[in-house]
Amino acid sequence: MLNDGQAIADEVEAAIRAGSAEKCLATAKRVTSLFLASAGSFNSEQVELFDNVLERLVKTIELRALADISARMALTDISEQLAPVAQAPPAIIRRLAGNDEIRIARPILQESSRLSADDLVEIAQTKSEQHLLAVAGRWWLKEVVTDALLARSFPSVSHRLVSNPGAKLSPGGFAVILAQAEHDPALAVQTGIRADLPPELRLQLLRDATEEVRGRLLERAPPYLFEEIRHAIAAVAAGVERDMSQVRDFTAARRLVARLKDSGELDEAALLGFARQRKYEETIVALADLAPSSIEVIRSLMQSLRSEGLLVPCRAAGLSWETTAAVMECRYTTGSMGPVELANAKSQFTKLTRENADRLLRFWQVRAAQPARPGGRAH
Repeated sequence: MLNDGQAIADEVEAAIRAGSAEKCLATAKRVTSLFLASAGSFNSEQVELFDNVLERLVKTIELRALADISARMALTDISEQLAPVAQAPPAIIRRLAGNDEIRIARPILQESSRLSADDLVEIAQTKSEQHLLAVAGRWWLKEVVTDALLARSFPSVSHRLVSNPGAKLSPGGFAVILAQAEHDPALAVQTGIRADLPPELRLQLLRDATEEVRGRLLERAPPYLFEEIRHAIAAVAAGVERDMSQVRDFTAARRLVARLKDSGELDEAALLGFARQRKYEETIVALADLAPSSIEVIRSLMQSLRSEGLLVPCRAAGLSWETTAAVMECRYTTGSMGPVELANAKSQFTKLTRENADRLLRFWQVRAAQPARPGGRAH
């Protein structure tokens, strides 16, 4: 390989000295073919050699002949050949990915595993809409990348991301998409059936959606989301959903629950009474004391459209199914849960052991108490 490497280096120097774009193109094709023939067996030093060689050649081609159609086609071929190679030289991959000619950049942007999240963020911040579309179709994207893509506010990119199950979206990213979806029914439907859309944002989408969009959401909802979407639509239509962002004062409820506790009257019967009377704040404070947990954790579970989480503190508190069902109904000012949703919740409640509920609740409590890392997000 040492002799081959020297021969390659000599050929590259000769091509560059000749000043011929055609000669550089021919040499670049030959070097690419030589690399692909044994890519899996090269060590890091050998990959670096090919990287340096190809980058010099491509840079020369770009400077001298990129306006030439044959040069663009040749670089596109090289890009398509290197894109699926896991061991592809990283520097030339980044150079091809950043090429202003989308036909050259697209194969790398769509497929190459050599591009890091930082590389993709830079592309998202600096390149064309077509470049962003290529990135948005990658099989896996971290939130930091999708946030950067959405920051450019291209509707086409938003459509590509929400239809890509491998694209992880942050709550902030979803908020950007929902703002666009207010005037884009197709985007609203595609976003509404994403399994990872936070429940409070799904409720917001449904609240702002037209009847046509709500109907299409039900038609396209996957089985595991159908009941949640159906119930949310019913809640919105009846005007019974609670405002997730409403500021609530728990001061009076805290005082009342504290008095009941001091007098020995804080028990399941008291909680059942609060829940049946739809006393939202009192129900949260009482359940937080009986579980035990914090008001913040219980309120978060009460706000969710999904009932599974709320089963955990109820089981941890040793509540009966009758009281648990009443607590879940208390999430709404009027109305009730659908029979299918209620039956599913009861089945899950029956299977949930108190030991597992205690463990889960402690974990949520610890997680809720941890301060958020500045700018930190899960990948």
